[in-house]
Amino acid sequence: MEYVAVKFNITGADESLIQTASDLLVDAVSAVGFESFETVDENVVGYIRKDIYSNEALEMEIKSFPLSGISISYTENDIEDADWNSAWEDSGFEPISINGKMVIYDARHTGNEELAQLDAPGVMTIGIEAKQAFGTGTHQTTRMVIAELMKHRQFLEKGRMLDCGCGTGILSIAAAKLGAVSIIGYDVDEWSVNNSRHNAVLNGEQDKIRIFHGDSEVLGSISGKFDVVAANINRNILLGDMPRFCGKMNNGAVLILSGFYETDIPILTDKASELNLRETDRMTEDGWACLVLRSCM
Repeated sequence: MEYVAVKFNITGADESLIQTASDLLVDAVSAVGFESFETVDENVVGYIRKDIYSNEALEMEIKSFPLSGISISYTENDIEDADWNSAWEDSGFEPISINGKMVIYDARHTGNEELAQLDAPGVMTIGIEAKQAFGTGTHQTTRMVIAELMKHRQFLEKGRMLDCGCGTGILSIAAAKLGAVSIIGYDVDEWSVNNSRHNAVLNGEQDKIRIFHGDSEVLGSISGKFDVVAANINRNILLGDMPRFCGKMNNGAVLILSGFYETDIPILTDKASELNLRETDRMTEDGWACLVLRSCM
């Protein structure tokens, strides 16, 4: 799949406002389909599928930027998926501990001796082969969702989980390790579908995990309801898909949402209230947020 990399240059902002401006920019362009971001030479670089990229839509978001006195310019570069991810694939990531109870490690770059050092009583390990940072545990949103899965383990044990936008499959695998007997995941990106299936096999959880290719419309062909629904996507997709998520939740089920900023919390909780969902927990880290919602009984 081809992508467009857009490198943004923010000028005119006081140094103390640069991070705020960058966060607002990410939030704004996510609305027109940008999927992920990184910082390169102090500039935000956003990635969007070439088939949905619209220069006109991007210009409209920039023109309506909420901070005054800010100038935003950008350059575009067409890239292949493999080129986008090659540097990440080569460098890998260091093992990540989540609350001292689960360790996520790079299966491609971790040797047997290193792996033996990660093993400890009561600690679960997950090996991931990934081509981008999202879905490895290095990103704040992934860590927060896994931490919430741990907190809500009682809903997973002998239960079913739905993983919306599964990426590397890390949330599905974590749910299996935490006792879920059936996990359904889906992703719009075919590479993510294949990578999730591969990682499920890598961790010996392939019998519990089924991955589908598509967006939330695939839920119409999936039978049954779920005890936990987890979605680590961007704000606008969450807002659009929350009604479908609710339709797949058992009574009293848990909905865990992340992939958005703290500033997005009010609009998401307002939407949750419309759907008769109440907030039961939240986490924040470096400006990113995670919400836990349950149906009002």
